[in-house]
Amino acid sequence: MSQCNNPVTGISYLFKAIPLLTQPGIKSYVIIPLLINIFFFSIGIYFGFAYFAEYMDKFLDTSGLWSWVANIVDFIKPLLYVVFGLALLVLIFYTFSILANIIAAPFNSLLAEATEKYLTGQTMEDSGGFKQIMKDLIPTILMEIRKLIYMILWSIPFLIMLFVIPVIGPVIWFLFTAWMMSLQYMDYPMGNHKLSFSEQRSLQGKSRLFSMGFGGVTMGASMIPFINFIIMPTAVIAATIIWVEQYAEVNIKQ
Repeated sequence: MSQCNNPVTGISYLFKAIPLLTQPGIKSYVIIPLLINIFFFSIGIYFGFAYFAEYMDKFLDTSGLWSWVANIVDFIKPLLYVVFGLALLVLIFYTFSILANIIAAPFNSLLAEATEKYLTGQTMEDSGGFKQIMKDLIPTILMEIRKLIYMILWSIPFLIMLFVIPVIGPVIWFLFTAWMMSLQYMDYPMGNHKLSFSEQRSLQGKSRLFSMGFGGVTMGASMIPFINFIIMPTAVIAATIIWVEQYAEVNIKQ
């Protein structure tokens, strides 16, 4: 299948992945990423609900402001609660998602490998199973840290816009996190094929809208309580389907 740049098509791959979660040859590799994701998202849900109201009350405190400014803030406060509340939740869940992916990276690589074998019927040439994954543990963790540094550096200007530019700032932040989600999960099948992080960015950048569609629906699903528990293994499987159907041929031809 040729590469496409349709965000709706990117969105569809997350749903294509769901039936594969329980398929023989795949389901045994789902368990550990699933447990890790449940652990981190449970913490994220706790902090998100426990501190959201307190944070917003402090952030929107009008004491000490001129009366006309306080009146404006009070008038738009419901809108600000929605906009900044969603932005804060995205930030919290995105942070915990990154942490979960760092811990689960070796197991996600195994899941991507098992999914690719299921889809193509072929075993990767340099596949070494769990022993190979453990051998590559340090390089895998270093790759995750590199992605984290990339995310942090680019987050700075987008976070400034998030809290300075109403409405537009949160939209820009969501688009950024959608791009990062795509980079995060596509790394597992692409990394299994030894593509560097810069090569992965270049390849996905050629179909950025498609990538943002996939990353955006993954980010959105991660915001839904309980559904976010299964989002990590589902997104890994979806990314592998994308690799097989959209990128593998393109990569071979390059």
